[in-house]
Amino acid sequence: MTKSSPKLTLDRLLQSQGFGTRKWCRSLIADGEVKVNGEVVTDYRASVDPAGLSFELFGEVWPYREHVYIALNKPANFECSRKPSHHPGVLTLLSEQCAWRDVQPVGRLDHDTTGLLLMSDDGAFIHAQTSPRRHVPKIYLATTQEPVTQALISELLAGVQLHDEPAPLRALVCRKVGDYQCEIVLEQGKYHQVKRMLAAAGNHCSFLQRTAIGGLTLDELGLAEGEWCYLDQRHLELLAVGLTTR
Repeated sequence: MTKSSPKLTLDRLLQSQGFGTRKWCRSLIADGEVKVNGEVVTDYRASVDPAGLSFELFGEVWPYREHVYIALNKPANFECSRKPSHHPGVLTLLSEQCAWRDVQPVGRLDHDTTGLLLMSDDGAFIHAQTSPRRHVPKIYLATTQEPVTQALISELLAGVQLHDEPAPLRALVCRKVGDYQCEIVLEQGKYHQVKRMLAAAGNHCSFLQRTAIGGLTLDELGLAEGEWCYLDQRHLELLAVGLTTR
């Protein structure tokens, strides 16, 4: 995902990393708060090669990131919107730097759905991840109101008709994991799809968690609800991995 970048003046570099306006970044530099290669730099016009750079600000080391790729374990009652209407937005769970970088959710989870949510400031990445052409499986753990039966599993695998869809939608994988829980794997990202499919099959979803996207799982990341982390190249490669034998 990372390409070679041209040299930047130090104030532009700090601004690109989400540390505030150019004016504010210049004041940080002038106050001696920034180190490059272990040396304090007070000239905001200093030219810096960002490739592989780590710099220090307020005594903390920061790697240069041309773009950020973030995984959040979304809690319930947060909206995946930049302009939430009824609940806090997921962006409030991230650092102030992410807001300055214009980080956006990659797709959406319902406000009451928890689990793995990707976020980024890379428009090409967001487009690629949300494109229906990619057929990336997403794994959900659904808790149901009525018991999970073999008939329910079979119906979800065969496909259920939703009133606003031209053809039945089916789960790639569906398996019972508890008396009132099933794991459902989908490629599509239709509106309220898991909930509507369960309703069409005669049950009701009382709780829903997304546990994986491609080969990237919440277990792999080890995030508690509300926690987030930056994704590295290995994580990004896992996003492109399809279903494995379970």
